[in-house]
Amino acid sequence: MAEKEIKSIDQATIDMIEKAASDGCNIVFDRAATLKPCPIGAVGSCCRLCSMGPCRVPLPKGKEETPEEKSKRKGVCGATAETIAARSFARMIAGGAAAHSDHGRKVAETFLTVAKGEAPGYEIKDEQKLLQLALDLGVDIGDRSNQEIAINIGEIAMKEFGRQEGELLFLRRAPLKRQELWRRQEVAPRGIDREVVEIMHRTHMGVDQDYRSLLRQGVRTALADGWGGSMIATELQDVLFGTPAPVFSQINLGVLKEDEVNLIIHGHEPQLAEMLAVMAQDPEMIEYAKSKGAKGINLAGMCCTANEILMRHGVPIAGNFLQQELAIVTGALEGIVVDVQCIMQGLADVAQCYHTKIITTDPRAHIEGAIHIEFDERNAIDIAKKIIRTAIDNFPNRGKNVRIPQQQTDLIAGFSHETINYLLGGLFRASYRPLNDNIINGRIRGVAGVVGCNNARVTHDDVHVTMVKELIKNDVLVLQTGCSAMACAKVGLMVPEAAAKYAGEGLASVCEAVGIPPALHLGACVDNSRILIAATAMVKDGGLGDDISDLPMAGAGPEWMSEKAIAIGQYFVGSGVFTVFGVNWPTTGSKEVTDFLFKDFEDMYGGMWAFEPDPIKAAQLMIKHIDKKRKALGIDKARERILYDMAMRRELE
Repeated sequence: MAEKEIKSIDQATIDMIEKAASDGCNIVFDRAATLKPCPIGAVGSCCRLCSMGPCRVPLPKGKEETPEEKSKRKGVCGATAETIAARSFARMIAGGAAAHSDHGRKVAETFLTVAKGEAPGYEIKDEQKLLQLALDLGVDIGDRSNQEIAINIGEIAMKEFGRQEGELLFLRRAPLKRQELWRRQEVAPRGIDREVVEIMHRTHMGVDQDYRSLLRQGVRTALADGWGGSMIATELQDVLFGTPAPVFSQINLGVLKEDEVNLIIHGHEPQLAEMLAVMAQDPEMIEYAKSKGAKGINLAGMCCTANEILMRHGVPIAGNFLQQELAIVTGALEGIVVDVQCIMQGLADVAQCYHTKIITTDPRAHIEGAIHIEFDERNAIDIAKKIIRTAIDNFPNRGKNVRIPQQQTDLIAGFSHETINYLLGGLFRASYRPLNDNIINGRIRGVAGVVGCNNARVTHDDVHVTMVKELIKNDVLVLQTGCSAMACAKVGLMVPEAAAKYAGEGLASVCEAVGIPPALHLGACVDNSRILIAATAMVKDGGLGDDISDLPMAGAGPEWMSEKAIAIGQYFVGSGVFTVFGVNWPTTGSKEVTDFLFKDFEDMYGGMWAFEPDPIKAAQLMIKHIDKKRKALGIDKARERILYDMAMRRELE
C-alpha cells in the first residue's frame, strides 16, 4: 500500500489504483512505472528531423567542456547540441500553440455559424461582452442588431488565423510599453497560423541553425497563442455561452452516482458539452433513463471541458488528467464523451475491462475501439440526445463490479476577469484598484499564476497543492486554471473558508473582506488568457509600474506534461512574467540554450524561465522574484501613516 500511496495524494485516486490492480486492469500509473523516459530525449538532445538520424547527441560529461569535446557533440549534419535543443523546444511551442489556436478557430467557426442563425439551440448569452468586444475590434455598433455585430466579430476573428502581415488585433490590449518591447524585439505576431508554420519551416533540416533566432520565433509563436488563438477562444466562448461568474459545485470521483446513468464529458472544446448539459436535464431523456432502470442522468466533467461546464452550469468535476481512466475503473461509468486534447488512448483498453463506452465526437480525433458520433453544431440537439441515449442504453450492462469512492469536495469556480473586477469594485466602480492597493500596502505580497497539467512522473496532485499552500501561506494570491485548479480544489483550497485555514494574515484579511478563496479558479487551460488580461488591468489601474514585467507577479507549471504547457509558459515569459516549471526541463542537454532561457530572456523580455522540481523551493523562487519587484517599485517596506493638518498640506503644495 505504501508503494501505491506515493502515486497520488488523493485517496479516491489511491483507491481506484488499488481496484484496477485487483481487476487486472493496466492503467497510466502502471505504464509510467514500467516505461522509463529516454534520458537523451528528455533533455532535448535527440534529433529525428531527417532519416540520417535519429541523432542522440551525448550529454556533456562536466560543466566545462573543451572545444574538442564540444565538437564531438553534433548530429550527422553537424547540428550542435544548442541547435537540436532549440529546435525541439521551438517545435513543442508550435505544437502547443497549434492545439490551443485550433481550438480557438473551431470556436470562431461555431460563433460565426450561431451569429448567422444556422445553429439551432445556441444563442449569444453575454450581450455586454459582445458589445465590448466590438469596441475592442473596431466593429461599428450604432443601431445595428446583435446578430450583425456578431457576424462582423466572427469574420474578424477568423481572419486573425490567416493574417499574413501587420499585428494581431488583441496585442492592443497589452500595456503600451509591452507592445513597444515586442516590436523592438521583432516578436509581435503577424498571424496565428503563419507563426506556427514558420517554426515548422525554421526547424526543418538545414534551415535556421542559430538557437537565439529559433527561440525568438518561439516567443513570437507563443504570443500568437496567448494573445491570439487562446484569447479568441476565451472571449468568443464567453459571449456565446456566458461569461463565468462564481458557482458552487463539487469535485472528485465521488460525484458519480450508483443509481443514475453516469456520463462524463472529457476534452477541451465546450460546444458539445454545453448542449449535453442542457439535454441531460431534458424530461424526455430523464424518462428514457428511468425506463432503463436508472433514477436519472448524472453528467460530470473531466479535464478542461469539465472546467468549462463547471463555470457556466455548475456541473460537477469527476477529476483531472490522471483520473480519466480511474473513472472507468469505478465500474459505474456508462459513457465517456471525448473531443480533443489530453485524451489517453489507454481509455479504450481500460474500457474493455468494464462496460463503459468511449464516444469520440471530433473529426480530428479518432480512437481505435471507440464509437464515433461526429458532432456538428448545426445539428447539436439531436447529436447530444443520441450520445445520451447511447449511455442510457448501456446502463443495464453495468454489472456488480462497482466501487465509487466517497471523496468529493466543495469548490467555487468562475472567477473571470469581469467577475474579479466586479467583486473588487462593485457594479458601478468595477476596478482592480482594491487589489493594487492591497499589494501596495503589503496585505497581499503579490500574485501567482499556478496552472498546467498532471504528470505521472511525479506524485499526482502533490506538487500543485504543496506549491499553492506555500504561496498563500506567504500572502500570495493564486490564480489557477486547468488540472492545477482541480488539484487544489480537491483539497479544499477553493472555498472562502480556506483563507483562514491556509493563507497568511494579510491575504486572509483581504479574502475574508471580499468573500473569495485564496486560490481563484479562472477556467480551462485555454483561459490562461484571462490571467494576461488581469495582469494588464493591474498595470492600467496604476501604482504597480507601467508594464506586466513590473508587477509583483510570477507563474508556474508545477506538474507540466504537454506541449501546450510549454507554449503557455513561453507566452507568459514573453509577456514579462517569471515562470518556473517542475518535473523536468527539455533543454538541459544544452547549457547555452538553458542559460539563454533562464538568464538572457529577462534582459530581452522582462520575464524568464526557471526550473525547480521541488515545489517548496519553486514557490520560494517565485516569492523571491515577487519581493524583488516590490523592492523595485518601492513598496517593500511598510510606510507610516501620517495624518496631515492644513499647514502640512500647504507645505506640500
